[in-house]
Amino acid sequence: MAENLKIPKHLGIILDGNRRFAKKIAKNPWEGHAYGADTFRKFLDWSKELEIKELTIYTLSAQNLQRSKIEVDTLINVIVDKFSYFLTDKGFAELEQDQVKINFIGRINLLPENIQKLIFELEERTKNFNNFKLHFAMAYGGREEIVDAVKKIVDDVASGKLSREDINTELFGEYLYLNSEPDLIIRPSGAIRTSNFLPWQSIYSEWVFINKLWPEFTKEDLISCLEEFSSRERRFGK
Repeated sequence: MAENLKIPKHLGIILDGNRRFAKKIAKNPWEGHAYGADTFRKFLDWSKELEIKELTIYTLSAQNLQRSKIEVDTLINVIVDKFSYFLTDKGFAELEQDQVKINFIGRINLLPENIQKLIFELEERTKNFNNFKLHFAMAYGGREEIVDAVKKIVDDVASGKLSREDINTELFGEYLYLNSEPDLIIRPSGAIRTSNFLPWQSIYSEWVFINKLWPEFTKEDLISCLEEFSSRERRFGK
């Protein structure tokens, strides 16, 4: 069945439902992030098998940083643990073998210093890999991304690097954190909203919303989403 699927060149996914999953299994809400991280590791393997070449992962929103200290600290610890693996000999060998280029988008300066250091090292060590692209949206907000792009454009106009007449949609995209548009975005958890995820880049993305919580997400669910994507006619406003 999978061989008949239309595979998106770029897939976005919102990792939603970790806290509700924890409550469902009688755990503290913040404990759900570790289960979500385990599912994400499997998700990377499924995406590789299906030859999805570019992924954007909504890992941590700017608004998530306003949650309780215990939850934010737990989530940060999970992130540090998972990212640190890719800097071990074994973890980096996996990235090198698959030629995975890692990129982080968002207001990275809002994150703890230890995560910023991990981010810099992962981006630096994978910058020349060119088979898969893996974007992590962290301390990310779509409106914030647009505001930050506007500020950079204003600065370049003021300095004479740009003129007002240079500004168009193509140029604006170059000032965003991410100048790439997902073909498909998946949101688990039953919520039917976009939650400030890639508002500029997703204007013609297909969205699939499913009721299962992220830690419950399976390879079969991914294939089901791809089947739905394959059944749609993309018209791009035409």
